[in-house]
Amino acid sequence: MNSFEKKGPLVDIRDLRVSFNGVPVVHGVSLQLHAGQCLALVGESGSGKSVTARSLVGLTGQGAQVQAQRLAFAGRDLLGVDEATWQRLRGGHIGFVMQDALGSLDPLRRVGAEIEEPLLLHTGLGAEQRRLRVLELLRLVGVPEPEVRARQYPWQLSGGLRQRALIASAIACQPRLLIADEPTTALDATVQAQILDLLEQLRERDNSLLMVSHDLAVVARLADWVAVMRGGAVVEQGSAEQILQDPQDPYTQRLLSAARAVHFQRPVGPALALVENAVSEQPVLLEARGLGKSFKGPDGQLREVLKDVSLTLRAGQTLGVVGESGSGKSTLGRILLGLERPEHGSVQFDGEDWLGLSGEQQRLARQGIQVVFQDPLASFDPRFTVLRVLSEALAQAGVPRGLRRTEAARLLERVQLPTALLDRRPLELSGGQRQRIAIARALAMKPRVLVLDEPVSALDVSVQARILALLAELKAELNLACLFISHDLGVVEQVSDQVLVMQGGRVVEQGSAAQVLRQPRHAYTRALLDAVPHLPPAQPRWVSRIAV
Repeated sequence: MNSFEKKGPLVDIRDLRVSFNGVPVVHGVSLQLHAGQCLALVGESGSGKSVTARSLVGLTGQGAQVQAQRLAFAGRDLLGVDEATWQRLRGGHIGFVMQDALGSLDPLRRVGAEIEEPLLLHTGLGAEQRRLRVLELLRLVGVPEPEVRARQYPWQLSGGLRQRALIASAIACQPRLLIADEPTTALDATVQAQILDLLEQLRERDNSLLMVSHDLAVVARLADWVAVMRGGAVVEQGSAEQILQDPQDPYTQRLLSAARAVHFQRPVGPALALVENAVSEQPVLLEARGLGKSFKGPDGQLREVLKDVSLTLRAGQTLGVVGESGSGKSTLGRILLGLERPEHGSVQFDGEDWLGLSGEQQRLARQGIQVVFQDPLASFDPRFTVLRVLSEALAQAGVPRGLRRTEAARLLERVQLPTALLDRRPLELSGGQRQRIAIARALAMKPRVLVLDEPVSALDVSVQARILALLAELKAELNLACLFISHDLGVVEQVSDQVLVMQGGRVVEQGSAAQVLRQPRHAYTRALLDAVPHLPPAQPRWVSRIAV
């Protein structure tokens, strides 16, 4: 019999148990995945879904003890296999897409070499054939200018482009099983739709997909079977239709309710008009006119990433900025923060010429404009406790040393975290807790403007809902002006008063959230909205069972 026998389930997991240094994190998980199917693992952070998926490629990590009645791929027992066998499996038979593309790609190796590696290890293709295959893969996952991008390093690409490069590497050898851990988290709606189409095409070739995702709309689009995990165990599993439309477990019902809350289409009516009228009477805090910015690519050619971009942001207002990866959203945010200088245009912050300030003047003025990034862990020193992270910001704000612990505790309470976390380190916290710490750090400076760059895209739906509710409370309480950069149009609709749509470095449409997202005028905006995946409607018999 062949080592990779096709009969029976492609993946067979029975009573999987995983512990780290004696502490159990996965408790008796049993799952099966057949050829041509998609199995989705869903659940909040810490539920054990990623650990379960990593057990199939031998990447559970140091200190992990893996036990099971059966853990098999294509009939091959995976328990106790050596590293040489794992290396043959990974890339050649099982592809693996991690959520953290920047951490998964070698920063010292060009993107083309990264994608070429599995071809070099698992195929007999010659150098020129490998080069052409790399370019073909980059086109397949929607990377523009593949010849240029292949010569760039991962840190020179946007988050969405890095994620697409990682997917290209994972599918290079057409593996029979693709494990995708949050494969579309960093992608905008149109590219997400393209990647989902690609994943569907792979399944049509009798390949299988094991997907880990917090985006239940993506799960609805791809999955045949869904397993819901909580606390290291499967609490419910069944067909995607049954789980997403008529879930039986209260935890699954709460997940779906949170997902629908985050992506709720708010009604347009008098109440919204009153809010918008009230905001229009507030003072202008941030104003940009005619911004232009170019960067030199690896081919030596200058590429315009911002072209004549203008915006106005008032106190108490949230301006949502949307557009595809590479549209210029993050560059715009960096210019408004004073981290990049434009070649053309002007920026006024609170009535002052932001770009004309000296370095020291800008450093002092920057206290009034703070930022919250998508990945707060990357902006924290892992050696610091939460207290030290917050104390550094409080020191910048002029708070005396003796009062910093008290002020740090007050900040944690403001973002609804227990003060006991002050002595913990960021690595010991969940993703949602880290994001709240990042918000608390920004608030320490008592800003008037908050720039939020994809602040919830990496979070579970229930955590997303809580973070967005928190931001709404803080905005109302502090009269904050917020620039909200995101590819998630459902989230943007929920939080924004005004929306600005960018394509290729230009603003193609802007206006009230109601107008832009309900009655878009530009074809590009309509294409973005059409590409958004949707959850199926809920069945009334389970909605009524949810505790209010």
